Amino acid sequence: MRAAIFLPTYSTFQSLYYHHHRLQTISILSFDFSKLRFSSASARHFPDYSPKKPTIKDSELVNKICTAIKQRRVEPIQRIMKPFESRFKPDHFIWVLMDIKNEYKLVLNFFDWLGLRRDASLEAHCIIIQISVAAKDPKLAHGLMHDYWSKPNVDSGILFALFMEKLIYTYKDWGSNPYVFDVFFQVLVEVGLLDGAKHLFRKMLNYGVVISVDSCNLFLSKLSESIDGCKTVPHIFTEFSKEGINWNTMSYNIMIHSLCRMGKVKEAHNILIQMELRGCMSDAISYSTTISGYCQIGEYHAALRLIEEMQNKGLKPNIYTLNSVVFLLCKIGKLVDAEKVFREMILTPDKVVYTTLIDGLCKAGNVTAAYRLLEEMHSKNVVPDLVTYTALISGFCRTGKTSEAHKLFVEMCSRKIEPDEVAYTTIIDGYCKDGRIKEAFSLHNQMVQMGLTPNVVTYTALVDGLCKQGEIDTANELLKEMCAKGLELNICTYNSLVNGLCKLGNIVQAVKLVEDMEVAGIYPDTFTYTTLMDAYCKAGDMVKAYELLRQMLNKGIRPSVVTFNVLMNGFCMLGMLEDGKRLLKWMLEKGIMPNATTYNSLMKQYCVRNDMHATTEIYKGMLGEGLSPNANTYDILIRGHCKARNMKEAYFLHKEITEKGYDLSVKAYNALIKGFIRRKKHLEAKNVFEEMRKKGLAADGELYNFFMDMNYHEGNLDLTLELCDEAIEKNIVDKTDT
Repeated sequence: MRAAIFLPTYSTFQSLYYHHHRLQTISILSFDFSKLRFSSASARHFPDYSPKKPTIKDSELVNKICTAIKQRRVEPIQRIMKPFESRFKPDHFIWVLMDIKNEYKLVLNFFDWLGLRRDASLEAHCIIIQISVAAKDPKLAHGLMHDYWSKPNVDSGILFALFMEKLIYTYKDWGSNPYVFDVFFQVLVEVGLLDGAKHLFRKMLNYGVVISVDSCNLFLSKLSESIDGCKTVPHIFTEFSKEGINWNTMSYNIMIHSLCRMGKVKEAHNILIQMELRGCMSDAISYSTTISGYCQIGEYHAALRLIEEMQNKGLKPNIYTLNSVVFLLCKIGKLVDAEKVFREMILTPDKVVYTTLIDGLCKAGNVTAAYRLLEEMHSKNVVPDLVTYTALISGFCRTGKTSEAHKLFVEMCSRKIEPDEVAYTTIIDGYCKDGRIKEAFSLHNQMVQMGLTPNVVTYTALVDGLCKQGEIDTANELLKEMCAKGLELNICTYNSLVNGLCKLGNIVQAVKLVEDMEVAGIYPDTFTYTTLMDAYCKAGDMVKAYELLRQMLNKGIRPSVVTFNVLMNGFCMLGMLEDGKRLLKWMLEKGIMPNATTYNSLMKQYCVRNDMHATTEIYKGMLGEGLSPNANTYDILIRGHCKARNMKEAYFLHKEITEKGYDLSVKAYNALIKGFIRRKKHLEAKNVFEEMRKKGLAADGELYNFFMDMNYHEGNLDLTLELCDEAIEKNIVDKTDT
């Protein structure tokens, strides 16, 4: 089982963006008080404040304290209050505030002094909150409210009711600034009391106070953080609108974001259209969010149309838009288009966009181009992270270049990027698939020494490697060790065993293991069926392979493109090319997008038959579907054209594969050189031969003999001897001589 590479999706970054944008917009330090309004003149009045009346004795003390505070304002409050401490009672605090409430600095000093002695009452807190908002210091009010919800063992529901009651009670005489309820609303949202915030919103309407649109946006944004919350956003949007909230661009953006998270992208698109009809201008975020939504559901053309539309409006796509489109194009295999978008958008890509494209290229097998992007990141001071390196390591492992993967792993560690379980498991899996079990277990031990715990994926990779080596008994021992550590066998672990048995030709035993899986309550998946189908296809039993496909469909298990590729390969191996073409046509009709491997199987067999006309038609059909050829595609076509002596076409494809960063195989190089030699184009043959040598690849013995003879007859003795030494060093023997 391959280790999953997590690439952050656009919605992840969009949520972070909303959070950042929300804080900027609703900052209590930059609130626009002009946005506050009352809903109607017929609203009920706020209650009059009527605290307990002081006695004559209390009045005298309060008067002395007030006089001392005012006259000695430059002195520390502790010194001023020292003579009164023994007689000071909680009620005195509010009575003193009545006299000094218009001198904000004195109020704060007095409140600080009280805080050092005892906790102020809820009423006193609300009074200070009212005064601070009236003095345009909502930051203090915000902090005091938050303090009340940070207290342990407090019933939030009861506290909310008491707090709201005291805030309303103290409003009229202590501040009369309606923004105090906005601050309270914001705090309720921030601490997660969304029902309380909604109740406050409705309660304030009774008093004619409408919570600001910025605070309501905070409420919508908080809801949109979860899928369940997203479902209520449209309802709140409509309800609050009826109560007088004039939603702004940010409001609509949150609405669009919520609908996209729920997969209702077309509804989100309709909201985007309605914005301007309702007098609210859309911005880059409105478009980027909708574009991201279309990308998430795979509607590439709709996304590109929106990008064009936003550019026509003079709105610049942002980095998240770029990442969304690149991610989608990579996902559907349109790597050429992904690179085109990557290069043509007037944006500086960040590490996320680079990583997305690197991962896409690696999954398509173009690791050379992916590695060039890593080098480009370094040259542009874009720092790659663990995800970037893991994607590349996975790509190298997938193409069998485990030594290069290990070098990259070492480079990553040297840059102080600590590998995690996924990175270790990825390279362990690569070693296992390359048959280098000893190195895989060495890395496993290193992983443990680093304090990382191998998980079921790590063990499955090791089991898979052992099974591929035919060491089924050792694999079973490892499974026992795995179970002893409390790890449960999953479908991936069983699939590794099934795959191992099939590789050994033990199809009967593999089928029995699948039956045992089902008894244990672990049901076969697409990979299980595909593995068995592959075994039957390679055994030439297409009837049983087709029967397994029928079973999959009956059980509601969706076949993957790999499943169909297995069938396609089976048909082609048996020479059933018409059946293969019918399968391809059926896939396209059913909307099942084939990949390069699907077409490669057909092209390979037509090349074997030397039918390059049919091969070319299939290749054109592949390009017509917007699919990018991979290294194997070029290998098949070059060898086929060389066999048919179409050297012009073969050399053109050789140039194209080089430009795209793919590596030509040794067999393709040999075919190309021999094709030129057969056509008496010795200079072209020599150039390709030297290109092959520069890449460290060794041609076969026949070609070494040809170029040694050619150089000898041309009088180039030094190069002749060099080629002779090279052939001996690489143990290359011309099979025609043996």
